[in-house]
Amino acid sequence: MVNDFFNWCVYVLEVIGNVTGMGYELANIVIFVFIQPILILIFFILWRREVKKNKPSKTF
Repeated sequence: MVNDFFNWCVYVLEVIGNVTGMGYELANIVIFVFIQPILILIFFILWRREVKKNKPSKTF
């Protein structure tokens, strides 16, 4: 089951590489070295904004 999932992921990367003309290796690098960390950073920033926005204010 894990091998099947891994092989499917490799196939998807190969298709992305062929469609874009980048190849498997470059598609892998672009997705996991650039896009994923940028998305993690964006979602972290958005989460911190929401936490700050929804923080109850102290009234005396």
